[in-house]
Amino acid sequence: MGYLRAKIYSKSKSVLLTSLLNHFRRILGREKSSIQVQSLKQSLEHQRRNLNDCRAEITSLKMHIEGSRAGQYVSASESDAVQSQSVENVEKQKSALPVEVEKPTIEKDGGLITESSISNEKGHTQTEDGLVKEEIKNIVPDQREVAADASSISNKSLDSTLENQKEVSNHLLSPSNGNYSPSDLESILKLDSGIGRSKSENAIVDTASEETGLGTIQILADALPNIVPYVLINHREELLPLMMCAIERHPDSNTRDSLTHTLFNLIKRPDEQQRRIIMDACVSLSRNVGDMRTETELLPQCWEQINHTYEERRLLVAQSCGELAEYVRPEIRDSLILSIIQQLIEDSATVVREAAAHNIALLLPLFLNTDKYFKVEEMMFQLICDPSGLVVETTLKELLPAVIKWGNRLDHILRVLLSHTLSSAQHCPPLSGVEGSLESHLRVLGERERWNIDVLLRMLMELLPAVHQKAMETCPFSSILKSEESAVSVSLLETYAEGRSEWPMFEWMHVDCFANLLQLACMLPQKEDHLRNRITKFLLTVSERFGSSYLTHIELPVFLVAVGDDSADLRFLPSAIHPRIKGLKPRTAVANRLATLCILPLLLAGVLGAPSKREELTVFLRQLLVESKTKENQSSKHNNEVLDAVRFLCTFEEHHNMIFGILWEMVVDSTAELKINAAKLLKTIVPYIDAKVASSNVLPALITLGSDQNLNVKYASIDAFGSVAQHFKVDMIVDKILVQMDAFLEDGSHEAIIAVIRALLVAIPHTTERLRDYLLSKIFQLSASPSSSTDVTRRRERANAFCEAIRALDATDLSQTSVREYLIPAIQNLLKDPDALDPAHKEALEITMKERSGGTLEAFSKAMGAHLGIASSVTSLFGEGGLLGKKEATETTPVAPPSPTLQGPDSPKAVAAAPIEDNRFKRIMRGNFTEMLRSKPKNPDETPPQNH
Repeated sequence: MGYLRAKIYSKSKSVLLTSLLNHFRRILGREKSSIQVQSLKQSLEHQRRNLNDCRAEITSLKMHIEGSRAGQYVSASESDAVQSQSVENVEKQKSALPVEVEKPTIEKDGGLITESSISNEKGHTQTEDGLVKEEIKNIVPDQREVAADASSISNKSLDSTLENQKEVSNHLLSPSNGNYSPSDLESILKLDSGIGRSKSENAIVDTASEETGLGTIQILADALPNIVPYVLINHREELLPLMMCAIERHPDSNTRDSLTHTLFNLIKRPDEQQRRIIMDACVSLSRNVGDMRTETELLPQCWEQINHTYEERRLLVAQSCGELAEYVRPEIRDSLILSIIQQLIEDSATVVREAAAHNIALLLPLFLNTDKYFKVEEMMFQLICDPSGLVVETTLKELLPAVIKWGNRLDHILRVLLSHTLSSAQHCPPLSGVEGSLESHLRVLGERERWNIDVLLRMLMELLPAVHQKAMETCPFSSILKSEESAVSVSLLETYAEGRSEWPMFEWMHVDCFANLLQLACMLPQKEDHLRNRITKFLLTVSERFGSSYLTHIELPVFLVAVGDDSADLRFLPSAIHPRIKGLKPRTAVANRLATLCILPLLLAGVLGAPSKREELTVFLRQLLVESKTKENQSSKHNNEVLDAVRFLCTFEEHHNMIFGILWEMVVDSTAELKINAAKLLKTIVPYIDAKVASSNVLPALITLGSDQNLNVKYASIDAFGSVAQHFKVDMIVDKILVQMDAFLEDGSHEAIIAVIRALLVAIPHTTERLRDYLLSKIFQLSASPSSSTDVTRRRERANAFCEAIRALDATDLSQTSVREYLIPAIQNLLKDPDALDPAHKEALEITMKERSGGTLEAFSKAMGAHLGIASSVTSLFGEGGLLGKKEATETTPVAPPSPTLQGPDSPKAVAAAPIEDNRFKRIMRGNFTEMLRSKPKNPDETPPQNH
């Protein structure tokens, strides 16, 4: 009876819970507010806990009651022992046994439940059942049928149990069974509970329990789609356990699909933490439902989200591909999932492509074979050349090692890498269309091609440790190579040079890799220092990995051959590869120049620039710059290429002291050509040094060269002074430059004047205002004194230099004083000799005069009349009666504030600012100095500043 009552009590509780859930749903329909939803959730959770507690109590009661009803027949041997007992003991047991059987006790919560307590509970249960039926009679009309069925089942179970108890009692009361101790009776009461129940009754009970569970899941599945929209987005992840339970246990596939769709769309734009929570839920669900349901229910949801508008959803798809792959069949991983990721690497969002690269790395270890290797490798190179640095970094650090470990085809990756690198440069147009010229071999790299080459060189650097490791592992001379050594020894190279065994991975470095890098370098113009620097760092890392012996006997000879040096020692290379190494030697004059321009920088900085080769670098550079000038076969036309190679070496600060040491040898040398080259090198090294080095090393060398008696040496130093003025604004350095410029101009020669003007011209956009005023004043002084030369060519060259400088100065912020005292008079002086002016310069000067003199027709006419003889001196323009004199007097005269009526939008003062701004822009355009846009020019109406 206790079991019946407990079961009826559970049914009543379930029905009550159902009614409460329906009631809550109606409330949700009426009141769509987040506060009420939270309250309903709490009530629902409370009722769920009560139901779970009730179920636990029923289970405990069921187990103990059924255990007390069990019986077991004793064996035949035990029957013989029972017959020997006395009749009196049997009678006592007979009288005592029914009491124990009829009044079993059940342990519950540490106490005992007797028949009287069960009766009390029965009354209490009946009272509660009456209340429940009263509350839900309008909601569940078939409650009586459910109760009747439950009562019928319970009565059958109770009758069967009583019958079994009677049989056990009769058996125990039989005189032939002897006497039982209390421990024996206790063991009988603890027999298996299934003895007193038939199979059909067990099935009925299990079916009822299963129906109850399915009913709960159905209620949950129906309620969740209505609850989710009214839960705050930041708290929706709290519904994940309920959704997972419903998806996992619901029998209908359509309902599961709907709930799975809700799971993926739970949050509109999930952040990283929310995506992590959703993915953990999906992984847990896949682990529970198995591979078939994961493939048919979860993966289709991924495919639907792949083109979603929000990148956060597509990011969720990328994450799911890597993390759900473990729970699907192997053939799905390298087909459907790989296809999804392949589409994601084409996504427009950087974070999605990065996630795709990360998840391919997670997916590869789950592939059972390498059938899809070439497809994966192609995807990897596509991600390597991605325009986003974030994607490239993830691919290099995660995907590249995963592909090498999975596919074990490092040699194929290296071949494809070098091929892609060369093709990226070869597809660019040549620098010149003249076939056979030096420039026709150089390529004009686009932004995309430059980026691709850069990331592929980074990839080569990342692969270098793997190449070195594989080369050491595949060494055929294991008896010579010590396991703890990572560098290559001389004895090992001697054995390798004998050529008795093949060593493919080792030879790949100096036969294939170096040759391809040299070919790439010969396509890079001079300005591509960044890519040349990448190659240099790779070469330095190679020598560090393979050791100084490899650098001396393998790497250095290869590069010496490539620059045309016949002294390269190839005895440590097998004779079989000698033809390939010697094939790197340039054969034509253009090839020699190309090798000097493109390969010599790599030899100096990447091979001889290694820490162990510093002394050899000094000797080689001194021989290249100083000693080779005494040889007759040294062509002077290669000087520029050699100097550019040394310029690239100057980009590495650790070589500056060595370079300055050689430069001083060239400065104090008696050969003029060496001194000129020293001035050129000093000019090239200026951008890579600081002000301290410039003041202590460069300027003293240039001053020494500037005082040389040879005019060519002197003029070469002037050009270098201009480079110093362009890069440094320190007052001390500027003072030294101005003093030296005065010394050059005192010479008075035409060449010196042109050299000074052009040297300072390049510094105009970057130098100080003081140096600009200095240059403007010198132009005014030099243009005021007419040229004594009757050669029109020299006069035009001088006038063109002045005009170029004036146009460059006009594009800067000159003070009103400088404009009045130097700029306009200088233009006036130049216009006096119209035959020496280029027509374009003449037009530009006339426009500058018009704008700088205030923009009036009268001022322009007077200025133009000056060089035609109408005005005999500049006093007509700047005197008290001149235009600017009147203008200045007007500016200093106090004027009453204008009437407010004159300040409307059509008043002259209101429109005056626009032409001034427009004129400044035109000046910059005419001077081709658009980069010199600075602050706005001062308004002509303002008081001019004091003279500097």
